[in-house]
Formats: sequence, structure tokens, C-alpha cells
Amino acid sequence: MAQNRRPPAYLEYAATILANRQYRSMTLAERGLLFSIRLECWENKQVPASPVELAEYINCNVSEIKSLTDRVKTFLHEENSSFTCPELEDYRQHLADRKALQSKGGKSGAAITNANKKKLNDVSSNLQAPRRDSVGSLVKSSSVKSSQVQSLEKDDIDDPFVREINDYEEASNGK
Repeated sequence: MAQNRRPPAYLEYAATILANRQYRSMTLAERGLLFSIRLECWENKQVPASPVELAEYINCNVSEIKSLTDRVKTFLHEENSSFTCPELEDYRQHLADRKALQSKGGKSGAAITNANKKKLNDVSSNLQAPRRDSVGSLVKSSSVKSSQVQSLEKDDIDDPFVREINDYEEASNGK
């Protein structure tokens, strides 16, 4: 079942963040601001770049925002008076690409399955079930020996398994 909704979460690799020199040099308040902005960017894709609007947006003091934004900005991209997080946008694109590839793979797999089913249906529609005579028996009444009738019918079917059975019957009958 296709779900056309945004990914609910993103992976955060602690080792990658902690190894980043810029992150390690940030104060605790700057780290908190960065993660607040990242969470907002994941959910809403962007946050206001203006310190006044950003302070209102994340519900904190404007003076804190003004003093903290310089180091935090190194993790963000500013465009059209908004901040975005390039790392999260790259990850979002990665998820979209993976979803597209999975969809493509599923469609090609379904096409193969459907083609195989069609072949199977075509073969089974060409095979006719034996008809019952007026008594309701499936046995054919004929003056020809049944083994000769069976071998003629088996030869009409082009199947390696049936040919193997025919060869076995001929060998066991001494032919």
C-alpha cells in the first residue's frame, strides 16, 4: 500500500556530530538552538532567518538568538530570509530517491509476475478438460487400446516432463 506522507524522522549519527569541530566549539545554548532549528527544519523545511521572527518562532528571547546565531549559522543555509538545513535536505532527497527506486523495482517485479500469470493462464486455457459422456464417466470409450491413445495424447504435449514419462513407459513396456 502506497503511503504518500513525509518521513516522520531522520537519522542522527552522534559520532558524526560530536566529531565536528564547529559543533564541539559551540556553547550548550548554541547547541540547543541548533537542534531546535534542525527539528523545525525537518518538520517545516525552514525557519525564519530574522532573529526577531526566529525568536518568536521557537519561543525564546530575542537577545539569546542574536548572540547565538553566528556559530549556529555554519550549519545552516540562508536564502529568501529563511534558514534551511542542507544536511537534512540532502537526507530528505536520499529518502525520496530510495522510495522512487523501490517503487520502480516493485513495478518491474509486478510486471514480471503479471506476465508469468498471463502465460500460465494462456497455457491453461489451451488445455481442455476431458468431456463426460452421457453416463457421466471421464473414461473414453474407444476400440483402440488405451495405452496407444494415451501415448498419442502425450506426444501432442510439448513438455520435457511428459517426454520423460513417455520414455519411462516405453522402456518399462519393453519397446
